Amino acid sequence: MTDTFSPQPSRLHLTIDLDAPGRQSGDLMLKWSDNAVPLGYHPIPVISLHGKPGPSVLILGGTHGDEFEGPAAILRLAAQLNPSDLTGQVILIPALNAPAFLASSRVSPLDGQNLNRAFPGTANGGPTAMLAHFVETVLLPRVDAAIDLHSGGKASVFEPCALAARGDDADLTASNMELARAFGLPLIWVLGAHNDNRSVNAAAARVGVPMIAAELSGGGGVDPHAADLAEAGLKRCLKHLGILPGGAPDPVPMQCVEIADPLHSVHAPVDGLFDRRCTAGQQVKRGDLAGRLHFPTEPERSAVELAFPTAGHVLAHGNRGMVRRGDLLALVAQPLSGER
Repeated sequence: MTDTFSPQPSRLHLTIDLDAPGRQSGDLMLKWSDNAVPLGYHPIPVISLHGKPGPSVLILGGTHGDEFEGPAAILRLAAQLNPSDLTGQVILIPALNAPAFLASSRVSPLDGQNLNRAFPGTANGGPTAMLAHFVETVLLPRVDAAIDLHSGGKASVFEPCALAARGDDADLTASNMELARAFGLPLIWVLGAHNDNRSVNAAAARVGVPMIAAELSGGGGVDPHAADLAEAGLKRCLKHLGILPGGAPDPVPMQCVEIADPLHSVHAPVDGLFDRRCTAGQQVKRGDLAGRLHFPTEPERSAVELAFPTAGHVLAHGNRGMVRRGDLLALVAQPLSGER
C-alpha cells in the first residue's frame, strides 16, 4: 500500500548520468533484500538518448509485467534513434516493473503490488512503493512530457487507444489532449472523474507534466499490429514535441470516449465459462447480448445470458474462459460530444 507522499530522497539510484550527452544504457537499481537478491539489486534497464538542447520525454513500458506490446515498441525505437538526430532527450524504460515483467505477471512478485495503483509511493516503502516514488519525485519532474504504454495483458484485450487525463488545470488538460492526438490512434479515452489517483497519469498531473498512456490490444503476448501502432505513435509524439525533425504529424480523425459510470460495464455475476459475444471496438445498444455464462461442472444447468445495461462503446473485453464472480467481461464507455 502507498503511504502519504514523502519528501525524503529516493533510495533508488541510476547507474547512468541522465544529464550526459549521447547514448547511455544502464540500470535503475531497485534494492530490495530478499532470498533471491539479499545484498544486490533488481535491475530495471534504462536507456538515455541525449541530443542537442531541447525538450525531454520519458517513455515507459511494462508498468504491468504481462503487457508486452509497449516494451516491444520501445525497444524498436531505441534501436532506431540516434542522439545526433535529436533535439532534446528521450528516456526509455521498456520494463518499468522489471521483476513483474520477467515473471509475466501483472503485479510484482516481490510484494504482490500493482505499480499503476502505487503512486505517489514512498521512499521507505516496499519495492513497488519505492519505484513509484522514484518515478514521481525524480523522473517526472525532469521531463517535459511522458508516455506510458499499456495493453490488456493476459486478462483482457483493448481497442487500441490513447488515454488523456482531464483535470482542474485547463492548460495541462489541453496539452494532454494535444499529445494524445499526436499519438495518432482514432480513439482517445478521456480520463475524468473515474481516473485512479494512484496511476502514472495521476502522478504526472500532480507534477504538472503533460502525459498520455495508451492501451494496445492485449492477450498476454505481442500483437504485431498493436506494436506497429505504438511504434508509429511514439515517433509521431517525438515529432510533435520537436525532438525528432519533421514538424507536427498530420492529424487523424478521432473519437473521444470516457467511462461515464462503472455500472455500465458487464461483470460476471457468478463463476462460469464465459461464452463471449462482444468484441473491443464494438458499438452496442442497451439489451444487446454480451455473452453467456455456462457451467461445465453442472451440464444440466441453464446458461445465463448477460446483456449490456446501456448503449456505448466496448473499450475492452475479457480474455479469460473460466471467470469468477466480479470479473470484468466488457468495459463500456460513452462518446464525449464536442471532443474531436
